[in-house]
Amino acid sequence: MPEIAFYHHTRGSVEQTLPTLLERSLARGWRVVVQAASARRVKALDAHLWSYRPESFLPHGTKADGAPETQPVYLTCEEDNPNRADVRFFVERARMAPALVGEAAPAIRAALLFDGADDEELADARAQWKELRELGYSLVYHQQSESGGWEEKAREPKV
Repeated sequence: MPEIAFYHHTRGSVEQTLPTLLERSLARGWRVVVQAASARRVKALDAHLWSYRPESFLPHGTKADGAPETQPVYLTCEEDNPNRADVRFFVERARMAPALVGEAAPAIRAALLFDGADDEELADARAQWKELRELGYSLVYHQQSESGGWEEKAREPKV
């Protein structure tokens, strides 16, 4: 069962922090799936990851690029896991529970990234926390600090 984390953005946007999380995952040798709720957001993330920092390259692809099994970072709005991801990031209120079972499940970690200034995303994150807790997953909640780092604020079950 993968570790489940919630990342509550209070100072920066998902677009600002996702590339760093992807870089750290790749540095650990992990394969990644990023799941959004819409094809429009997948397309926007695809464009963003090519241009977020001019001096770096973050290898990634989408269904449109073909050969998804070869992509170190695969962007999707479906519950698929064609690159056998170790970690899976969920954005734009994408549903976590269906993608945490069977072949869609990441091997190591899943994380929901959400904007705390968006009331709908905040309510959705709370609902997903409750759903996953009731399904028996171990959860950890991180909130962005004043400096932009992450502070652990809650853990279920408490250890």
